[in-house]
Amino acid sequence: MPSEVMVVGIGDDGAAGLTFDAREWVNHADLLIGGERQLAFFPDYKGERRVIKGKLTELLDDVRDVVDTRSVVVLASGDPLFYGIGSLLVKRLGGERVRIWPHLSSIQLAFARCGESWQDAQIISLHGRKISGLAQRIGNETKVALLTDAENTPAQIARYLLAFGMTEYTVFVAENLGGTEERTGRYTLAEASTLAFAPLNVVILLRDEKVRATIWPLGIEDREFFQRKPERGLITKKEIRVLSLTELALHPGDVLWDIGACTGSVSVEAVLRVPELQVFAIEKNTGDLALLRTNQIKFRTDFVAVHGKAPEGLDRFPDPDAVFIGGSGGELAELLGVCAKRLRPKGRIVINAVTVETLATASAALREHGFAVAMTLVQTARSKPILNLTRLEGMNPVYIMKATRAQEEEEFVDE
Repeated sequence: MPSEVMVVGIGDDGAAGLTFDAREWVNHADLLIGGERQLAFFPDYKGERRVIKGKLTELLDDVRDVVDTRSVVVLASGDPLFYGIGSLLVKRLGGERVRIWPHLSSIQLAFARCGESWQDAQIISLHGRKISGLAQRIGNETKVALLTDAENTPAQIARYLLAFGMTEYTVFVAENLGGTEERTGRYTLAEASTLAFAPLNVVILLRDEKVRATIWPLGIEDREFFQRKPERGLITKKEIRVLSLTELALHPGDVLWDIGACTGSVSVEAVLRVPELQVFAIEKNTGDLALLRTNQIKFRTDFVAVHGKAPEGLDRFPDPDAVFIGGSGGELAELLGVCAKRLRPKGRIVINAVTVETLATASAALREHGFAVAMTLVQTARSKPILNLTRLEGMNPVYIMKATRAQEEEEFVDE
């Protein structure tokens, strides 16, 4: 039977919080691996110590090489399979060679101190991650647990939520859980935004159930968006917006470029549908960009939006999985050349056009770059009252063009 690596979860109470068996594994290990804080809990350990620092690839390779000849114990905070090293070891060595002995996770302890159940909680790690995009990931969740770090502190999280007007949430902060300096407290966002907390903490957000949640449907009414006045028509209309999003076929983790974003209706709807989407919007009109930022706050959608006239400025964005072009400022062929060069494999380009000249330019440019093009002409009408009767008023016809690389289309058909 192959030798096993023992992965022992440990809390802030150190060795005292371990079972007898777990302490015996540690005491008799040939190699003890862990963070400096975890290793310090065992000052009398006589074997070799290895501190976990930086990239883990070399460490994991070393463990794989010695596990058959030496007994190895890895110390991990809380539950090693909850954002911990346990899953990495299982992936590298195989489940049959890794034995996990979990401790209570920080999330379990935090909810216990808070006195709240957590089977229905949204759990998000901000540890080593950017806070951008948190607003839409929280959405209207009743309970949210956040793992923090030195940058994403409880105060920074509170200030972020205040910026999006999410004042229906209160903050429960649990510090140094399980240790001698444990402290917990409930705060308003305003209170938490000005306070300092211990580096080791967990944040729980609790929504006031008396505040009615706003659930935005697919196809938000045009009137809900802040728009330029009196020219209220400068927005991708609801019907066209929904069909364009369908053609974009967005997935969690995708990068979307929204070119000519105007007041941001497409980006907002995209993020609301796919909260883990990464959106990068560019708009040349400063007034529209200001309205876009207002819409971000109203709809609680956090994405990158910059001032610029594409294709200038696109070099600041990561390569896209999907591109939406609602306006090009007359440089469509050049813009499509940049998009074609940067588009990731299996990527999609969707263009809204209202003139046949734009349609012809885009179609020719895309085919020149090796894309297969499909077009849909959308003609809609909306009801309008006329005295005590109702008539239908036609809207401008819009061409929706979707482009994918021709060879990828052929591969899909072959499959």
